[in-house]
Formats: sequence, C-alpha cells, structure tokens
Amino acid sequence: MTIEPDTKDWTWVLERPCPECGFVAADVAVGELADAFHANAAAWATALAGPDVTVRPEPGVWSVLEYACHVRDVHRVFAERVEMMLTEDAPRFANWDQDETALAERYDRQDPAVVAPELVSAAAAVADRYAAVPADAWDRPGVRSNGSEFTVESLGRYHLHDVVHHLHDVAGPTRVAG
Repeated sequence: MTIEPDTKDWTWVLERPCPECGFVAADVAVGELADAFHANAAAWATALAGPDVTVRPEPGVWSVLEYACHVRDVHRVFAERVEMMLTEDAPRFANWDQDETALAERYDRQDPAVVAPELVSAAAAVADRYAAVPADAWDRPGVRSNGSEFTVESLGRYHLHDVVHHLHDVAGPTRVAG
C-alpha cells in the first residue's frame, strides 16, 4: 500500500509549538542548530539498529527505514538550500516531491546498515554548514517553490523541526504517515 502524500504546509511551526512533537522553534538559538542536528542523527542511527525497522506499523505508515531515508534526503536538500541562500541573492528553491523521491529511490528496499551512516554523514554536512554561517548572514532570504519565504535562520529551525518531528513519528506513542 502506498503512503498518502503529506500536502500540509508546515511553515506554521515557525510561529507556534508543534502539538504533535512538542518542538518550539523560538526555543532554538542558531548557535544550537549544529549540535541539535548531530544529536538527532545519532538518535536515528540508534533507531535504525533496532528490530523490525523495515516493517510498516500500519499499511499506510512509513517504516523506520523509510522515515530515515527521508530524513537523510531532507538533510541533503536543506544543505543545498542553505548554500544557495548564502551564495545567491534570494534564490527560489526547486520543488522537491518527497513522496515521488520515496518511490523512485525505493526507500522501502534500502539497507538500514547503509542508510544509518549516510544519514549521519548528511546531518553532519548540513550541521557544519549551519555552524559556519557568518553572523551577518542569518537573515539572507530564500523562497520555496510554493512562495514560502525563509531566512537562513528560519530555514534552519524549520529543517530541525522536520527531522525532530519524524523521529517523534517513529518513537512516539502513535505513528503518523510520512
């Protein structure tokens, strides 16, 4: 069974706490982003070492492995976006269809022993990028394909929510579709 695409616009998490995972964007200082991404990646590596990571808990809910593949790719996409924001004037980001990527890349058939270090590496690369943002560059703008406007700072917090939320999805008392 395929996963129902998530069509929500999650940018509201920059303005108010997420009631599902408890993330509060305003509580995250830009100087904490890199450490937060490293810690989150370590938790994902642990989750991928657990039992039954390839099993979907329900037919329409991603497995731990599928979520981890998505998180790995989120880090890669956001690393590109941060770089664009720091090197271009108000770049417009190409649309990334995460659901199409999950199907095309066969997230359900990837090897957890390969995905774990890839996720940790992708998280480390983007964490390093955030850690190297000059103090005067956090307000540089970028625009998502749907018109949502970000600064490097708000993109970092939005990005962090995504990976924190998905870790909650696989560890929380109730799991929700990706």
